[in-house]
Amino acid sequence: MSETEQVAKKLKMTADADNAAEEQQQTPVAEEPAREKTCQHWVKRKKRFCKMTVAKGKDYCGEHAPAVNVGEGQSPEDQDRIPCPLDGKHTVYKKNLQKHLKICNAKPKDDLPGYIKKNINAGHAEDYDGNANEELKAIKLVDLEDAEFYQVIDKVKELYGKYVEGNIQTLNCNHKCMDEELANEEYGKESRKHLVQASALLGILENERTIQNFTSFVEFGAGKGQLAFYLSKLLENMKSSQVVLVDRMSLRHKKDNKIEDRSLVQRIRADIVDLCLDKLPALNTSQHCVAVSKHLCGGATDLTLRCITQASERLTDVIMIAVCCHHRCDWPNYVGKEFFKRHGVTPRQFLIITKMVSWAICGTGMSRERRKALEEQKSSEPDDSKDLQQNQRLTMAERETIGFMCKRILDHGRLEYLREHSYEANLYYYVPKDVTLENVVLLARKNKSSSD
Repeated sequence: MSETEQVAKKLKMTADADNAAEEQQQTPVAEEPAREKTCQHWVKRKKRFCKMTVAKGKDYCGEHAPAVNVGEGQSPEDQDRIPCPLDGKHTVYKKNLQKHLKICNAKPKDDLPGYIKKNINAGHAEDYDGNANEELKAIKLVDLEDAEFYQVIDKVKELYGKYVEGNIQTLNCNHKCMDEELANEEYGKESRKHLVQASALLGILENERTIQNFTSFVEFGAGKGQLAFYLSKLLENMKSSQVVLVDRMSLRHKKDNKIEDRSLVQRIRADIVDLCLDKLPALNTSQHCVAVSKHLCGGATDLTLRCITQASERLTDVIMIAVCCHHRCDWPNYVGKEFFKRHGVTPRQFLIITKMVSWAICGTGMSRERRKALEEQKSSEPDDSKDLQQNQRLTMAERETIGFMCKRILDHGRLEYLREHSYEANLYYYVPKDVTLENVVLLARKNKSSSD
C-alpha cells in the first residue's frame, strides 16, 4: 500500500470516529418520568407536607392556596375560598359555589335506599340540655374544683373495682393466614402493628366458629377495608358468605378493591346513625350475621350496638368490636346510660370521665404540640400554673391508671346494655399493650335461648 493510500485510510478512520462521537452526543438520553408535583403546604398536625397534586405552575393545591392579589379584570370572588355549606371540612372558590353544590359528595340524596332512615340509631336523653352540654365541653379538667375533681375520681375507682377489676381475660389468638404477611420484612413498625391486630381479630373469629357457610360479616366503620380484605380470603371456600363494609366516607386506595372475587365483598356508603341493618338487601341470603370492627371510634361503637339491637327481623349472632377513642363518646348516644344513672353518675360527670380518658394515652392530657413546647422551654410560663396544679393533684402514673379505668367503665356500661338485649358479652385483651394501647375487644354472642 502506497504512502498516499495509508494517509487516506487514516483520514477516513478519523472521520468515522468523529461522526460516531457526534451521533452519540445527539442521541437523546432516556429521562426518568417526571413525578407529579405535590402541595408545599406543611400540615402541622401530621408533621408532613400535603400530598395533594397541584396544577401546572402552581405550588399549592386549591385547599391551601394562599390569598393573592386580585388581578386586572378579576373580581374578589375569583380568588376567595369559602367553607362548603354542606360540609365545612372542605372549601370551594366562591365563584364556583353553585356548581360545586350540585356535585358535592355531602349533597343530600333525594332517593334514599330502604336501609337508610335518618337518625334511627341516635340515642335520646330526656335530661340532656344541648346548650348546656356545649358549655360543659368547654370546661377543662384543670378548672374543676378539688371537691368535684376527686368526687368523680372516687366514683370511677368504685365502679372499676366493683365491675371491671379482675374480669378482663387475655386472649392469645392469631390466624395462620397472616403468617406470610407478618414474615414480610418490608413492612415497617406501623404496618406490622395493624397486621398483628388483624391476625388476632381473625383468630378470634375462627375460635368463635363464625367462618362458615351462609354467613355475612358486617364491618362497621370499615375505613380502607384491611380487615375485610384478609377476612374475605377465609371465605373463598365458603358457600354464600361475604363481607359487607359500612363506612360514611368515600376513601381512596381501598384495600377491598384488590379482592378479585367481587361476590365476596360489598361496600355500603352510609352513616351508622342512619343504617337499618335488617333492611340491607346484601343480607337476604344469609343465615348468620357477624358484626366486626377494628377500632370503632367513640360514639360510633354506641351507634353500632344500637343499630344491631334495633334490627327487628335479623339477629346478629356474634359481635366483635375493638374499641377505642372513648373521649369521643357523648351522653345522648351512649348506650350504657342506665348503668351510669343507676350509680348516680350525672351527664356532667359523664363528660368529665370522657375527658379523663385522655390520660390513658397521653398521660398529661395535653396535646403533643403543648408537651413539646413545655419540654423545649424547660420552664413554666405564668399561664402554665394550671398545668402545674393538675400535676400536683395526681402524678402522671396515677392519671394514666385513672384514664384506663375510665375507658373500661365506659365499656362495661356497653356490656350491660348488650346483656339486657340477650347477649352474653365480655371484654378481653386481644393484643399486648406494646402493640397498641387500645388493646381491648368487646366480644358478644347471642344467647341460644333467644335465637332459637
